[in-house]
Amino acid sequence: MRQFFILIAVLFTTIDLSAQNILQQANEAYTQNNFTEALNLYEQALKEKGESAAVYYNIGNCNYKLNKIGPSILNYERAHLLDPGNKDIRFNLEIARLKTVDKIEPVGEFFLTEWFLAVQNLLSTDFWSYFGIICFILLITCLFLFFFSRRIFIKKLGFYVGIGLLVLVILGNIFAYNQKKKLALRNSAIIFVQTTTLKSSPDNSGTDLFILHEGTKVEVKSKLGDWNEIETADGNKGWIKSKEIEVI
Repeated sequence: MRQFFILIAVLFTTIDLSAQNILQQANEAYTQNNFTEALNLYEQALKEKGESAAVYYNIGNCNYKLNKIGPSILNYERAHLLDPGNKDIRFNLEIARLKTVDKIEPVGEFFLTEWFLAVQNLLSTDFWSYFGIICFILLITCLFLFFFSRRIFIKKLGFYVGIGLLVLVILGNIFAYNQKKKLALRNSAIIFVQTTTLKSSPDNSGTDLFILHEGTKVEVKSKLGDWNEIETADGNKGWIKSKEIEVI
């Protein structure tokens, strides 16, 4: 049994070293402006390493340098999904979006909802999970002070700080849950063809509704056969062939 666990540990170490070696080669190719080779190496590293915000980010950079707007936005979005608080990812994503044809204004939300989502997207799922755990431990400490301290000042301090920590525990868990849900659902997608016409029904004979272009982000609402019903940020809906979009 011990030899089995040693073998598994050696295997994972070998895989990790292999991925690190590939990433190093990819970084060197990128610095030498060999973006096609760097892209292939980053994609190879992704297969060995698994999902990584940093690797998705670098793949997005390579595609942007190669003027592949759809793939660059797709990979920036995937990186942003894993690490929403990363400023470099957000900045490059916005720069790539400037090259898209469709300039869609999203439907306005209630300002409190916007603030809530802005705070939620500052940091990753893992951070909010740890944040909630730490606040919960501190909350237990405050409860201990409130119930067992003989000094009134300490009791009041434990009570009021405990209430604040309880709010933070709840918020931390809500933020972590919402981000984990987004990672699990993956119901956003990027248009992956130069131009496509949205239909009123899931077949070629459906009425033409509107046109979308490469790089536009949409929400997938439902699927029927080879067709997906999507919704744009401004609320317009239509049907598109599944092969014309790539899920984030």
